[in-house]
Amino acid sequence: MSIDTTRELPVPEYDDESSDAGSMAAASTRDAASVAPASPRRHLQATRTQRRRMWVVGAVILAAIGFLVFKGLTSAVVFFQTANEAVAQRSQLGNTDFQMEGTVVSGTVRHVTGDVYRFAVESSGVTVDVQNSGDPPQMFKPGLPVVVVGHFVGSTNLFASDEIMVKHSAAYIAAHPNRVKPSSGSSP
Repeated sequence: MSIDTTRELPVPEYDDESSDAGSMAAASTRDAASVAPASPRRHLQATRTQRRRMWVVGAVILAAIGFLVFKGLTSAVVFFQTANEAVAQRSQLGNTDFQMEGTVVSGTVRHVTGDVYRFAVESSGVTVDVQNSGDPPQMFKPGLPVVVVGHFVGSTNLFASDEIMVKHSAAYIAAHPNRVKPSSGSSP
């Protein structure tokens, strides 16, 4: 009697999750035709889950970038007002930082202490007291148009500034004739 050794026996397929001994024994007793591969369905579910995760991660990253851009732009925006506009809009401006333009009123510049100076700026007949911390620019003097950067203090009309920008009177007044009037004795 001879034994046929050319015939192959069916090899059962196993999932990665069913690797314990009881599962292997039960699977080995089934025949090869009845074992259906479960991996395509699980692969499809895993792919869907990965896609959902990627969409969620992408949405979170996009939201974070959008938030940072929004905060960066809104904090970088500085509102520009003339002194009369700033007083008229005092309640809307609150304590937010903005730039205020006006002409330094003659006789109001005082050195308080250290690098603190007080003066008044005027625009269209409205005067605002300014307290600036920091040395003023070299060209700073009464009668010149300036832009001060800061905010109103509390509910008062005192403007706390930490930066003064002096506008060259001839060039600035020529460029903005309706905003700043030249001081007496100066020509635009």
